[in-house]
Amino acid sequence: MTDDVTTQKYRRQAEMLGNRIKKRFKHLHRRYARQNIEAFRLYDWDIPEIRAVVDWYAGHLVVSEYTRRQSTPEWLPMMGTAAAGALNVPMEKVHLKQRFTGGGDGVRYERIDTTDEKIVVSEGDMAFYVNLNDYVDTGLFSDHRNTRRMVRDMAPGKDFLNLFCYTGTFTCYAAAGGARRTVSVDRSETAIRWARENMALNGIPETGHSLIQADTFDFLERADHEHQKFDLAVVDPPSFSTSRDPRQNLDGSFDVSTDHPVLLDAVIRRMHKGGIIVFSTNHQNFEPRMDRLPITDIEEITARTIPEDYAGKRKTIHRCWKIVV
Repeated sequence: MTDDVTTQKYRRQAEMLGNRIKKRFKHLHRRYARQNIEAFRLYDWDIPEIRAVVDWYAGHLVVSEYTRRQSTPEWLPMMGTAAAGALNVPMEKVHLKQRFTGGGDGVRYERIDTTDEKIVVSEGDMAFYVNLNDYVDTGLFSDHRNTRRMVRDMAPGKDFLNLFCYTGTFTCYAAAGGARRTVSVDRSETAIRWARENMALNGIPETGHSLIQADTFDFLERADHEHQKFDLAVVDPPSFSTSRDPRQNLDGSFDVSTDHPVLLDAVIRRMHKGGIIVFSTNHQNFEPRMDRLPITDIEEITARTIPEDYAGKRKTIHRCWKIVV
């Protein structure tokens, strides 16, 4: 239990959070409603003492806490109640979660509940299933909304590869943009099943669009043997994950900060000359080491890929590069 002083502090923080997201929602919701965008970020640790993330999903709120040793069980519910009150959202549509730093695939796919409930949210002329209860991540990374549009614009007539595809949102955009074929790879059976649901939701036929459950390096090795080539690829790996590839660290792990040159080199070998790789990471201390890659050109496009609801935050949500082979 917290003492009276701490409770008063939490109440003050809750009031500050409520005021902040109410103002932010008024600014963003009207604009995004015109664009038929139903999932966006309202708050991400904007006030140093309020270590929270608040996301809007078509009338639902996901309120997450960046946990630390000093976290107490009372804090997050108080923030959730304040957020709900500020936007007149019923508490049954408020979803509370804890976020831990240093996560990779394990955090993305680890179950925290078993409701199996999904709702549909719109993103312009596209729509996606999100699960607001069962995982830390909901199935839709709204920070890559702009990046998905860029991929769709580049996709017409292309053979498209989506590695670490998660729920297939990039693939849906590429297919909708006129990609000749798509190949989407993820080691998670849950992710592949979810991607298939998203493709069906957007009217994308299974013919010409392959969903493959496999380790990324295993797939790239097989694609090398089969002489598969692509014109456009999205590579958005977790910051850290386990890997079966012997070229990675001795403990069998993949760390994007140290291992991205090996990964990108393997992808480059599967690209046609002039092909484009969109590479992204949300590793907060990432330092690119791409100067020795056999490429024609590279450009960091982070500024163009950050949507308005993520701009001006205390940390950049991701970094992104356009690599021309």
